[in-house]
Amino acid sequence: QEQLVESGGGLVQAGGSLRLSCSVSGRTFSSYDMGWFRQTPGKEREFVAVISWSGGRTYYANSVKGRFIISRDNAKSTVYLQMNSLKPEDTAVYYCNAAERAGSAWLGFGSWGQGTQVTVSS
Repeated sequence: QEQLVESGGGLVQAGGSLRLSCSVSGRTFSSYDMGWFRQTPGKEREFVAVISWSGGRTYYANSVKGRFIISRDNAKSTVYLQMNSLKPEDTAVYYCNAAERAGSAWLGFGSWGQGTQVTVSS
């Protein structure tokens, strides 16, 4: 049974940084592109960033480009999201998942974890 456990969220002031982690089990982690997604109340989950299975390619939503960095450690079955220069509009629950391209969009597939709350105060 696959399991995704996100951690590292918290309350931070605007301009601050956080590093999220996502530990994956029950899945051949190194075979999948992995993504981070986020969701705020009343809105659909949105794509944030994706990293290829090898770690060699990354892609970011325009809203976080230049501020967030996605990385992965296949030996630890863990994907990370370093978030810098945080803004109040980054406030959301953040989730990781395997990701696949669907046209111009990136979508998560499989089971979702509980996510980790990130709150950025102004």
